[in-house]
Amino acid sequence: MTVAPPPPPPPTSGSFTPPQGSYTLPPGAPPPPPAKSSGCWKALAIGCGIIVVLGAAAVLCLVIFVFSVIKRSDVYREAYTRASNDPRVVAALGTPIEKGWWVMGKVSVDTNGGLANIDFPISGPKGSARVHAAASHENDTWNYSSLVVRPAAGGEIDVLHH
Repeated sequence: MTVAPPPPPPPTSGSFTPPQGSYTLPPGAPPPPPAKSSGCWKALAIGCGIIVVLGAAAVLCLVIFVFSVIKRSDVYREAYTRASNDPRVVAALGTPIEKGWWVMGKVSVDTNGGLANIDFPISGPKGSARVHAAASHENDTWNYSSLVVRPAAGGEIDVLHH
């Protein structure tokens, strides 16, 4: 013999009414999990963070590239060599004289010639200085109009004119 469940009660007005009263957890039951927030804000924050980090890395790479191009130029190398071999600069800074990292300025060369205007730091055991060089490029030669070393202790050393 088979027993069938009783039929559901007929709808009264076509709408569902929830049971009245409050629900409490039975003793010893684990608490319900917290309601999860949407992951949309987390994804947006992570995406924006990645974009900011990649942008900063791109700017850093560009700055390093520009510095390395200027440091490989003939003007930079010759200005450093002349400044570090000048006896007045050696007396002011001591030896060895080291190149600094931060280079500012511009070097441009085309088929008609070129111009350079750069500024970079040097240092020795006795102190530090900034080197300023300005030159023009004609007939495969850089002609310096200015090559000045400015020690941090004061004064100015014109390396072009002894």
